[in-house]
Amino acid sequence: MLKMTRGRRGPLRQTIFVCSIQSCRFIVGVLTLSLLLASQVAAENWPRFRGPTGQGISSEHNLPVRWSATDNIAWKSEIPGEGWSSPIVWEDHVFLTSATDDGKSCRVISLDRRTGEILWNVEVATQVPGRKRTKNSYASPTPVTDGEHVFVVFASGVIVALDYAGNIAWKNDEVRFFSVHGLGASPILVRDHLIMPYDGSSDGVDNQIGFKIPWGGAFVLSVDKRTGTVNWRGRRGLSRLGHVTPVVLSLGGQDQIITCAGDAVQAFDPANGVRLWSVYSKGEGVTPSPVIGERLIFTASGFEEPTIRAIRWGGKDDVTRTHIAWEQKKGVPTQPSLLYVRPHLYAISDQGIATCYQEATGDVVWRERIGSAHCASPIYADGRIYFLSEEGEATVIEAGGTFQVVARNTIPERSLSSYAVSQRNIFIRTDKHLYCVGRSDKVIKKE
Repeated sequence: MLKMTRGRRGPLRQTIFVCSIQSCRFIVGVLTLSLLLASQVAAENWPRFRGPTGQGISSEHNLPVRWSATDNIAWKSEIPGEGWSSPIVWEDHVFLTSATDDGKSCRVISLDRRTGEILWNVEVATQVPGRKRTKNSYASPTPVTDGEHVFVVFASGVIVALDYAGNIAWKNDEVRFFSVHGLGASPILVRDHLIMPYDGSSDGVDNQIGFKIPWGGAFVLSVDKRTGTVNWRGRRGLSRLGHVTPVVLSLGGQDQIITCAGDAVQAFDPANGVRLWSVYSKGEGVTPSPVIGERLIFTASGFEEPTIRAIRWGGKDDVTRTHIAWEQKKGVPTQPSLLYVRPHLYAISDQGIATCYQEATGDVVWRERIGSAHCASPIYADGRIYFLSEEGEATVIEAGGTFQVVARNTIPERSLSSYAVSQRNIFIRTDKHLYCVGRSDKVIKKE
């Protein structure tokens, strides 16, 4: 006889009273199925830049805390070409992009999550390498997937959809993108809309237009994820260049695309591209993605006058004077994204100074130097925050109002990409390899 009751640390707790040979076989089968289902519930896909919600939050537990280039590594794979797109993971598939032939060849790479074997490496487009900053690449936008297709964008602005076998489903090269910085934002999916911001600058005689001088040439693009056909172009109005990946806010049952550019924080209606509201946020070269808190949106304004701004939800048209809840100029990142874990907001500056703020007021709770230069965006999982420096040093701290380092781990290779997390593994892209940190066997076994 097998009695099932709810347990505090698992979905089911088993109490066995009588066990014949037949019933024991049945019980073993039930336990195996229960454990398998539990592992499936615990596993999480990482389908886009900064994970399922775009906020750098993982719901998984028992992630690795300590590693090196040789210790606690499930596998590492050499990645051909160059690119700073972050990896994404869907079940047993890992995807990232790369550029070869001095940036001309645009490639999508698929790896087996369990072994690190490269399953395919496909050229999906060619491009004429243009301007870019030193820390940028010709393959910086992180892919996004819906579990059936993977969608990628490259420096030229081209968008490509592929199936999981590496076959091209469609290609849209209507946008001829130019920016003195190159392209750094990543696409996202909102229902059947593939959303991509194009916050560039003029390629005319005066290349300060759109860079130092506001212009009206930037837009947010929506294409049908099934066909690649353009649905709409949402115009920003006056703005300057940026590299910000949008997030989605659901307000009153309606989705809003929250997207930032130089001088602008804005919301667009994903159904039709109508700009719903806008906040003036002075700065150019904006890179950190926004995060959403309790009735607040947190943004960082880029270069010139780096400022973190907390913006209240809602409003219509220009809400600059009415909806900015607070501003903070200490510890502002210009490249890594912010991280919100209630009731605190966290940031890591480009110089490696980590800061914790009160969500409601922006007051500094603590501020500590954890290392040298940082580009990668931090993540939160299982009560801990993970940072990653350009030199490959990962600093793990406890989340909360007291600064406490849990571990420092180093893979001595250059890293500007952000983490991916899936199935109890952490994925780290360097300039040479993709590392899978943690256990190589992802089936949760009885211990």
